[in-house]
Amino acid sequence: MTSDELFEELPAQMAPQSDAVAGGAPRLREPKRDQIELRAVDIDSLVGQGHPIRIIWSYVEGLDLSALEDRIKAREHSPGHPSMAPRLLLALWLCATSDGVGSARALARLCESHDAYRWLCGGVSVNYHTLADFRVGCADLLDRLLAEHVAALAKAGLIDLDTLAQDGVRVRASAGAASFRRAATLDRHLAQARAVVEALKREVDGNADASNRRIKAAAQRAARERAERLQAAQAALAEIRQQRQQRRDNGKAEKEPRASTTDPQARVMKMADGGFRPAYNVQVASAAGEQIVVAVTVTNNGSDRGLLRPMLERLRARLDRFPGRHLADGGFNSAADLEWAHDQAIEVYCPPTQSKHGTDPCAPRRGDGAGVLAWRARMASEAGQAQYKRRAICECIHARWRNWDLRQSTVCGIEKVRAVVLWYALANNIIQGHRSATA
Repeated sequence: MTSDELFEELPAQMAPQSDAVAGGAPRLREPKRDQIELRAVDIDSLVGQGHPIRIIWSYVEGLDLSALEDRIKAREHSPGHPSMAPRLLLALWLCATSDGVGSARALARLCESHDAYRWLCGGVSVNYHTLADFRVGCADLLDRLLAEHVAALAKAGLIDLDTLAQDGVRVRASAGAASFRRAATLDRHLAQARAVVEALKREVDGNADASNRRIKAAAQRAARERAERLQAAQAALAEIRQQRQQRRDNGKAEKEPRASTTDPQARVMKMADGGFRPAYNVQVASAAGEQIVVAVTVTNNGSDRGLLRPMLERLRARLDRFPGRHLADGGFNSAADLEWAHDQAIEVYCPPTQSKHGTDPCAPRRGDGAGVLAWRARMASEAGQAQYKRRAICECIHARWRNWDLRQSTVCGIEKVRAVVLWYALANNIIQGHRSATA
């Protein structure tokens, strides 16, 4: 058999042509996105051993969360859809907080697209409603975990709880400046909201159409919630009036108080940039010289004056004792608090207010008590100034929280804002404590 007979079914080969003779469109590799492909991926290998998400999961694995697990109704050998593990929810929000993610919907999207969060979920589907409810519903648990973590760091000798620092940071509230109303406006809006609630209730009761009943029931619920917010704003106005009556009369005519209809507990405060906006005053007590948060409180008081004693009392309840030295900013130097701290054998270090007349602010004045005199002498000494310099490191905690996007709250109410701040405090301590332990 000849070669022509052996390969007679092959197509004829064209002779190569030179560049000048070749024509037609260029041959390119174009993307084809309708192809189906299967990939074998080891998710565990996508997250490095030193990744912060592994550090957080290692911390969460050793926690006792039986208090949350006991609330789950779905049990073995009984009907019910299994719930997400509280351990996973806790780890997800700690990781999201350290990444500056404060939205439940954004976190749910990360659990589907981001490799680190996919590794953390391990195939468990995530619902943003569950994430949102868990974030603001476990403030007491976070407070307990924060106290236990601080106690563990102190037992390991990583922090000293005898010298603590206190500072405040303003967090922008969720309420807008235009939501603040005076008493007359609140009364008018409340009457309108109640009328809408009654009208919708009559329509729901009188209409038998199921779909329309659901729509009107949702509208009735929204109107009822608005009426409840307006009632809370009226209560906030009464509280503001009472606080103003307790203040010393300075002879100035005060403006009529106003309260927000969206977040009644928010107050207009002076911010760090000099502007005035609705905000909350977050008080943070930390270990002096270390970036470890010991306690957190949230108030709607725009001034730091008078907040020294409440924080020290909270520290006593947490540590079973008062700290020996307490470093605070200049706005905390209330004479009443200084005298009380002196009676409790607490050395308070905070700079005195500069005199407008150019006199020495540390010089004794007429009417000073024993506590104020001791404080002035302490701040005038070189040893006192050197001790006070240890407070500066606590500003790094606020800077880290700002980098984590703690600038404006996305929730309303002091308790919910406190829960969000506790997430930041615990995430900060886990990461900083790990760095101190491995240093």
